[in-house]
Parts: sequence; C-alpha cells; structure tokens
Amino acid sequence: MTIVITVVCVLVGAIALWLVAAFCYRYYVVRRGSTSVILRRLPADEGAGWRHGVIVYGDSGVRYFRLSSLRMFADLNLRRSRLELNGKRTPVGTELEIMSESMPIATVEGEGLRVEIALERESMTAFQSWVESRPPARSLRRAPRRHE
Repeated sequence: MTIVITVVCVLVGAIALWLVAAFCYRYYVVRRGSTSVILRRLPADEGAGWRHGVIVYGDSGVRYFRLSSLRMFADLNLRRSRLELNGKRTPVGTELEIMSESMPIATVEGEGLRVEIALERESMTAFQSWVESRPPARSLRRAPRRHE
C-alpha cells in the first residue's frame, strides 16, 4: 500500500512540476518583447470573437498568444512572407466596449486564414511597417553543375 501511495505522490509531484515549468515558460515567452493586441478570426459576427493577447515578432513571422490560454506554445503563427494587410477600420458598436475608438483594426490575410487585429496606433504602424518591409520572395538558387 505504501508503494502505491509513493508512486501516486511522485506522479502528482511530476505533473505539478511540469505545470509550473510550462507556466513559467509561457510567462517568459509572452512577457519578452511582446505587443498587446486584440484579435479575432474571420468570419465572425459583429462585435463577437475578440480575444485579448500579445504578439511576438520574429524574423520569419509573428506568434500570437491568447492571454486566457493555457497552451505552452503560440495559439496562432503567421508567416511574414504570406501576410497581407487588406484595409483598416475603426471600432464600431459593441467593439467600443473592449477597445478605444482610436484603436485601428486591420484585416490580415495569409495561408487561408483571415483575422482582424486591433492595436494601439503606434503598434499598428510598427506592425504595418514590419509586414511591408519583409524581404522579397527568393527563388532557390541551384549550385552550378560541374562537368567532368
């Protein structure tokens, strides 16, 4: 009986340790160089589906972390080379309950995914610049063949 209790205690301890490590990892990733954002996937009903989170920029893409998510990794990954900004608008109706009137909302498309993101004005300018300054698509270069 004591062996069973010992095994159960070890398993519970290991799970608790893993959960603490996962929480610390996510907290570290989310807090390091992130930008606050409100995002929703499209299509969505008017004013519905908005989720608070943060985005973390990288050279090849942006990762979105929902604040209320328990996932260890990003909830959404958007590759920079595939992103397109398709217009901006201002919040309307019930959206004004969760964001300020001065927050621009941009429609972003890429890889079969459509989302709307709401950022503070300065952050939206930075996001737009980041998307537009992406490197051009490169063709694969082949090494020249040696004729022997």
